[in-house]
Amino acid sequence: MEIDELTAAEVRVWRAFATGALVDFRETPEEDPAGGGTWGPERTVRAEVVRTLLLNGPQMDGEVAALSLAGARITGFLDLQYATVDHPVRLRHCHFEEVPRLYACRLRELNLSESVLPGLVAHAMRVDGVLRMTRSRFQGPVRLGGAEITGSVYMESAEVAAPDADEPVLQLNQAALGADLWAPGLRTRGQIRLNGASVAGSLNLNEARLANPGLPALDAETLGVEGHLLLRHAEVRGWVGLRGARIAGRLDLSYTRLSHPDGAVLRVGSATIGELWLRKGGPLEGALSLRRAQLDVLYLEPEKVPERVHLSGLAYTTLTPHEPAERRLPMLEREGDGYVPQVYEQLTAAYRRIGDDRAARQVQLAKERRHRGTLPWYGRVWGHVQDATVGYGFRPLRAAAWLLSLLAVGSVVYALHHPAPLKADEAPPFNPVFYTLDLLLPVISFGQEPAYAPEGWYQALAYGLVLTGWILATTVVAGVSRTVSRQ
Repeated sequence: MEIDELTAAEVRVWRAFATGALVDFRETPEEDPAGGGTWGPERTVRAEVVRTLLLNGPQMDGEVAALSLAGARITGFLDLQYATVDHPVRLRHCHFEEVPRLYACRLRELNLSESVLPGLVAHAMRVDGVLRMTRSRFQGPVRLGGAEITGSVYMESAEVAAPDADEPVLQLNQAALGADLWAPGLRTRGQIRLNGASVAGSLNLNEARLANPGLPALDAETLGVEGHLLLRHAEVRGWVGLRGARIAGRLDLSYTRLSHPDGAVLRVGSATIGELWLRKGGPLEGALSLRRAQLDVLYLEPEKVPERVHLSGLAYTTLTPHEPAERRLPMLEREGDGYVPQVYEQLTAAYRRIGDDRAARQVQLAKERRHRGTLPWYGRVWGHVQDATVGYGFRPLRAAAWLLSLLAVGSVVYALHHPAPLKADEAPPFNPVFYTLDLLLPVISFGQEPAYAPEGWYQALAYGLVLTGWILATTVVAGVSRTVSRQ
């Protein structure tokens, strides 16, 4: 391309390229590039001129050539597929008429901040530096699947909207980022796909607004993040999927509103996460699925728990903030998979690790009561007996109260009406207290019960005391066994 084939605006860009000087066509710094379709030839640059400069532009000894352009209307199709560009590319505040195609190209730096584009095709692109799309507005999908960025990707306050597209509006699946994905204030209408992506730093989506109602708003299956994944003070309409993700730091959803009433709104199954924070911002609107997740710290406020949870296989070391068992148990009762013993054991272990044995016993008692509902009728009857007598062994003082009450009743009754001796000349002197103890305690014998034979109603009372004694003894033994096993 010869210089005499260029327009006046393109000549300015051509001459500035060799030194990397900025060419700024804007009339005011506040100018909105969304209206760039009406800009005239005085600030229009053809895409073929941009391509020629990047691949074979003029260079000057001692200078770093770069394309640095602001406030331009870029017309035509910018095609850099498979190209290697050794110069920084800065196209800020620009208006693109067609979707740039950067498939499998290699760049040193790409800056599209504050620009308006109909989309971006950059699958498998490599950037040996940073990719900046701060406050950029995309009116179609941004395809960065398989991209390799050695530095960070910046998308602060960017907007990506393609509501009629059948594909995700922001694709970073299988992408590899050498630093951060920095996108606080991001706005999307459609799905964000991060499946299989790896982020060596942190992923910041604080104050983001992600909308894809009834569908995945953020799908990040097997995502790997070496730092934190921050989604604080955000609003998400649609579900968030992190199945199989690995987040070394904190997954922070504090003050965030998640809404997907038709199913699981947060899906963290089989993920490995350092800390999961669910706090403030009201309860989740939709189910919470943490099946088989591995967490070091679960920061979960009871007010954040939705009406349905899926916790089967969840493992965590620390549960915070510390709450009484009465505040935590309703979460286990909302288990969508029915009675899952493991979730009770996990909560029990968390309480024992911090030395709250009383709360641990309450959780175990709630587990037995929940289990009782799964038994046949005779098992439920026996369960009610154990619950009423000694609280399944977790309230052993009840047994003492029952024994003392029955001892008092039996002693008074038999003191007022002595049973007849079987052999008057051999029977020991009658003692109503020890006679009642003989009936209640199935192992110990004071020689009273075999020497006397009550009749009528008093015999029925004796049978009742014997039967009750066996039940109490059985439940006490069960309770002692549980106590020993806990120790």
